[in-house]
Amino acid sequence: MVKAYPSPLCVVIGAFPWSSPLCVVIGAFPWLLQITFYEDRNFQGRSYETSSDCPELTSYLSRCNSCRVESGCFMVYDRSNFQGNQYFVRRGEYGDYQRMGMSDSVRSCRMIPMHKGQFRMQAYERENFGGQMHELMDDCDSIQERYRMSDCQSCNVMEGHWLMYEQPHFRGRQMYVRPGEYKNLREMGNSSVNRYSSMRRILDSCESQHH
Repeated sequence: MVKAYPSPLCVVIGAFPWSSPLCVVIGAFPWLLQITFYEDRNFQGRSYETSSDCPELTSYLSRCNSCRVESGCFMVYDRSNFQGNQYFVRRGEYGDYQRMGMSDSVRSCRMIPMHKGQFRMQAYERENFGGQMHELMDDCDSIQERYRMSDCQSCNVMEGHWLMYEQPHFRGRQMYVRPGEYKNLREMGNSSVNRYSSMRRILDSCESQHH
């Protein structure tokens, strides 16, 4: 098994089972975020384990057809450099890339950091921040029903990490957005998605997220 852990010093503040409610721990804790990729379906073949972003998995494996998330949240992509179809994975087992909506085997992955605090996003009906604008601070299962917006083609993520969904009620293809400006969502990574109709916050524990 090939392993890759981030080298920077990590400072983790939070409540841990073995500590008082507020605990400051200095050091590298790779088990806080960990995903293992396997060459074959159902966790067979050679494997590669990481806790950080990986723009090209074929640097370590000839292919990647299944994965297992030990902890944390990740986005996996069927093209290199975080492009193509995307799929959100949390703690659990994913035995076949095709069941994740991938057109090819997993080629890259991005670690989703934990976020403490508020969530804020400005969603725009048209590209380049045009048309109607509504500010979100919680999940929205349908921008068409809640705001009478026909589409969300651009957004400004001010706080937190979010998942955008092609269809209402958090269904269909997905896209991960983090703080920043997104002038044209259709041109970002997955050009086959024609519209985004719902969005959901990625919470710290990832325990309340759904596939």
